[in-house]
Amino acid sequence: MIRINATERIHKDRRDWHNLRGMLPFLWEFRGRALFALGCLVLAKLANVGVPLVLKDIVDAFEGKQAQLLVLPVSLLLAYGVLKLSGSLFNELRDVIFARVRYRAMRRMSTRVLEHLHRLSLRYHLERQSGAVSRDLERGTRSVSTILNYMVFSVIPVVVEFTLVALVLLTKYEVVFMLVTFGTVVIYVGFTFAITEWRMDYRRQMNVLDSSANSQAFDSLLNYETVKYFGNERMELERYDGTLTEWEEVAVKSQGSMSLLNFGQGSIIAVGVTVIMFFAARGVVNGSMSIGDLVLVNAFMLQLFIPLGFLGIVYRQIKYALADMDLVFKLLEREPEIEDTPGAPALLLQQGAIRFDHVDFHYQSERAILRGIDFHINPGEKVAVVGHSGAGKSTLARLLFRSYDVNAGRILIDGQDIRGVTQQSLRAAIGIVPQDTVLFNDSIYYNLAYGRPEATREEIERAAELAHVRTFIESLPRGWDTLVGERGLKLSGGEKQRVAIARTILKRPRILVFDEATSSLDSHTEQAIQQTLLEVAEDHTTLVIAHRLSTVVDADRILVMDAGRIIEQGEHRRLLADGGTYAAMWELQQREREETAAVPSSSVIL
Repeated sequence: MIRINATERIHKDRRDWHNLRGMLPFLWEFRGRALFALGCLVLAKLANVGVPLVLKDIVDAFEGKQAQLLVLPVSLLLAYGVLKLSGSLFNELRDVIFARVRYRAMRRMSTRVLEHLHRLSLRYHLERQSGAVSRDLERGTRSVSTILNYMVFSVIPVVVEFTLVALVLLTKYEVVFMLVTFGTVVIYVGFTFAITEWRMDYRRQMNVLDSSANSQAFDSLLNYETVKYFGNERMELERYDGTLTEWEEVAVKSQGSMSLLNFGQGSIIAVGVTVIMFFAARGVVNGSMSIGDLVLVNAFMLQLFIPLGFLGIVYRQIKYALADMDLVFKLLEREPEIEDTPGAPALLLQQGAIRFDHVDFHYQSERAILRGIDFHINPGEKVAVVGHSGAGKSTLARLLFRSYDVNAGRILIDGQDIRGVTQQSLRAAIGIVPQDTVLFNDSIYYNLAYGRPEATREEIERAAELAHVRTFIESLPRGWDTLVGERGLKLSGGEKQRVAIARTILKRPRILVFDEATSSLDSHTEQAIQQTLLEVAEDHTTLVIAHRLSTVVDADRILVMDAGRIIEQGEHRRLLADGGTYAAMWELQQREREETAAVPSSSVIL
């Protein structure tokens, strides 16, 4: 169970003010509109305060003409109606004017958060929980609207109205009326703040547990097939329900404390109204106040305490929204691990020569991944990297793409350290076909065009043809408009891989990286794709990361990695002749292929 101590609460208060200041840039764009809306708010409150004053005069007019009950104070009644209408008009005008401010702020916040998430480095996205981030983002964006809504439509109006009422009470009546009225307000606000701060612990716990439950549900659905493979539906439900059980207990306590708060607020208001009406009634009896004055004071009390009763809810909602907003602002304050150096130039791509210069790298300091990696790829050359799982092969591609920075050494492209150029220009020069291809939940055409959105349809169809996927696409009932499903789950592994190859072809990069690019393909398709890759890679600097040695026999040079080091390098025939690790791997894979080919197809379980 999560507890918030006093030190953490003080820090939280500071964070609230910090976050409120952080909202100001989102309002600055429509500052004129916001000021105009506030002007409408003040006019609406002037009309509201004027209504009890006119009502007093109406009552006093009737009181002075008891013998002429049919004589109506027409001008006062018209003034009463105009003030009522004006209050409603200015309130609605305020809403219309401020709507653009509020929704634009939500839009800007959402866009900024998504932009920042894209700026954050690969390490963050590998460690994050998608469901929790999604829920925090949703609540945080909604909190901007909540705070603006309550501040403009609840808090500021009440403050303005209190100020106007105070002026009326001070100028027209004894000071005791103002003292009782605002003494009640102070006690009410103090009680509300104190209890709400206590209740916020429950809210924070509910938020954490809600995000955790949402993340668990999202994760189990994302891994639907794995859950089915192992028959662990019950385990997933029990885990999810266990978290919701904790959430339920905290939610019940939260509701109980809310009832205590509501009762206390109601009691304070009841006592305050009773005391002030006692003084008003006494004034009528001793002749210092008229019936109209009693009606005026009573109307002011109702006019103040009705929104004041709602102010308790407003304060709680603002505190909840601040708690939600804090998650988003903490995310925005998280610095990307990989950033461009100030004033970094774009990569000046000439021939596309690559050099790994004595590179060391680790994800965690206690476990080295790469040790002293030193090799080069000449322009137009194809270099393959092979080795057992965990040797560090795929890490080379991540470092070249600058998903991470090296811990020692450097990586050069055409003699330029990639840490000294802009990430955008570096990544524009590199096309990667990853081992695990993930597609957007959109049409095949959209996923293909993603490689170069400005490409023509003819160019997209040509890229699909080169990747041997066009015939498959056109055979589908909806053709190019076929939806691929979330993460491309409606396509087979081979089909997804061919789409990935096609969009990389469409990108037309100078440097190509194939990270197990044919690992999901059958032998027939693999041979066709290999020929395509050979054609595509012509005149390109190419890095091929492979497990199947048969796919890299045509490489200009093959690097053999083991435990983060390059232990052998050379052409296919030379490495076989050397009789080292590569030769042993080749022999093992050839034997496996022969054994697989010897197994009757009827005995293979698909």
